[in-house]
Amino acid sequence: QVRLAESGGGLVQAGGSLRLSCVDSGRTVRPYTTGWFRRAPGKEREFVAAINWSGTNTDYTDSVRGRFTISRDNAKNTVYLQMTSLEPEDTAVYYCAADYTMGVDTTPKAYHYWGQGTQVTVSS
Repeated sequence: QVRLAESGGGLVQAGGSLRLSCVDSGRTVRPYTTGWFRRAPGKEREFVAAINWSGTNTDYTDSVRGRFTISRDNAKNTVYLQMTSLEPEDTAVYYCAADYTMGVDTTPKAYHYWGQGTQVTVSS
């Protein structure tokens, strides 16, 4: 079973960078896709990025494309979200999620396993 835990959030000034990590501590033997989502105060949870098991397929929401990069190291059971050129609008709780699928999906309902989230705050 997949067990996810995020880390790497914090407070950063606009234009700065952060790298989030999502570690799977479960005894997972099946390949799964991992996604990053975020929820800003007063807003719905939204898709940020996703990557398939082999790392050959990724997808991003338009607002982060070119600024964020998702990657994974399966030997370390870890998926990363490198965030650069951060903007105050990126302030949110960031969640990683996983599901046993070979493709990437942008909808939260497609993911059955979720972490607890990590706060990212970007000051102007």
